[in-house]
Amino acid sequence: MSRLVLRSALALVLAAVPGAIAQAPAQLAARSDVRAVLDAIRSTNEWTLQQQVALCEIPAPPFMETARGVAYRAAFEKIGLANVRVDAVGNVIGERPGTGSGPTVVLAGHLDTVFPEGTNVRVKNERGRLTGRGIGDDCRGLAVVLATARALQSSKIRTPGTIIFVGNVGEEGPGNLRGTRHLFDKELAGKIDYFISVDGIGDGITSRAVGSHRYRVTYKGRGGHSYGAFGNPNPAHALGRAIAAIADLQVPTSPKTTFNVGIVRGGTSVNSIPFEASMDVDMRSESATSLAALDAQVQDAIRRALAAENARWPKATDHLVVAIDTVGIRPAGTQPDSARIVRVASDAAQILGWSAELSASSTDANVPIGMGKPGITIDGGGSGGGAHGLDEWYEDGPRGWLGPQWATLIVLSLASNR
Repeated sequence: MSRLVLRSALALVLAAVPGAIAQAPAQLAARSDVRAVLDAIRSTNEWTLQQQVALCEIPAPPFMETARGVAYRAAFEKIGLANVRVDAVGNVIGERPGTGSGPTVVLAGHLDTVFPEGTNVRVKNERGRLTGRGIGDDCRGLAVVLATARALQSSKIRTPGTIIFVGNVGEEGPGNLRGTRHLFDKELAGKIDYFISVDGIGDGITSRAVGSHRYRVTYKGRGGHSYGAFGNPNPAHALGRAIAAIADLQVPTSPKTTFNVGIVRGGTSVNSIPFEASMDVDMRSESATSLAALDAQVQDAIRRALAAENARWPKATDHLVVAIDTVGIRPAGTQPDSARIVRVASDAAQILGWSAELSASSTDANVPIGMGKPGITIDGGGSGGGAHGLDEWYEDGPRGWLGPQWATLIVLSLASNR
C-alpha cells in the first residue's frame, strides 16, 4: 500500500470512527516512525517468505516440536530480543521490554503441525505458489511473528508495555493447547494483558472460541469364541448401541453444536467376541452451556448402551464395563465485539484496506477467551488452502506483507496504553 493510500485510509477512519480507543491504530499509523516500520516490513517481505519456507521444512509433529523450536529460538536471538528462552513445555519466548507500566502483549504462532513423523515436508515453489505440509498452518503465523519482531527491533520505537513474542507448542488436536495453557497457568501467569495468536492465512479475526470435549470410550468384557462363548455380552455390540444413540441426539443449530464419532477400534477376528471395543468422540460448540449439555447426553447414551448390552444376556456371569478417558478439553467462549482487543484489530485492518470478518474457530485464543481474558486469533495475510492436507498451499499475492503490518499495528496499539 502506498503512503498516499495509507494516509487517505487514515483520514477516512479518523473522520468516521470517534473515540480515543477506536482511533489508536490510526494515530499510530500516522506517525512517521511507525510508517517507516510498515514500509520496512514491505521491503523485507522476501525475508519473511524465506523464514516461512525454512521453518516449514523442519518437521514438527505433535509433541515433537523441539527441532523447529531450536531454529525459532535462534531466530529470536538473531533478531535481538531479550530474555530469549524455552520454557518447561517447549514454548520459545523472546521479549521486547517496555519503558513503563504499560500492558503486556503476547504475539504468538504455533510450532506444531498435524502431520506425523516421517512426513515429507519439502516445500515446492511453483510460480509463487508455495506447496508444503504446514506452510499455512502455522508456518505463516510463525513467519509473521518473526517479521513483526524484526521490524520493531530494527526501529527506535519504544512502547510503555512489554511485547512478548512466542512460538508455542501443542495447538493442534492431541496437543490440547498445552503450550498456551502453560503460558497462562505458569510461565507468564498473571502477566498477560492481551494475547494475539497468528494462525493460518487470510484477513479474519477469530473472536469466538469453539470449545471441544473429546473422549475415548472403551467397552471391555471377557470375549470368547463367537460360537462357543455365544451369550457373553459383546463390547462391539455395546459400542454399536452407543453410536446409534449418539447419532440420534438433537443439538442446537445456534449456537452451532456438533458431535462426531471419528475413530472406531476393536476385535481380533471375525469368529471372536471382542474383549474390547472403543471409539473416539468429538463434541464442539461456541457455547460452554450447550457443550456441557451435549456432553451429559453423550455420557448418558454411553452408559445406557452398557446397561442394555448387559441386560440382553441375563445368564452371563461376566458383565461388560466401560471406561471414558478424556482425550482433550478446549474451553468455549466469546470475546465481545466491543472489547478493546477486537476493536483495535478491526480498526488496524481497516487502515490497511480491508474489513476483517469476525468468526469462530478452535485456536490458541480459546485459552484466554475461556478464562474471560482479552485474546483473539488473527490470520497471517496472503491466500491459500488445503490446511491439514497433503497439498496445503500458500500464495503471498500482491500484498502478502499486510499480514505482518497488521500484527505490528495491533501490538503497538495495545502495548501503548490500556
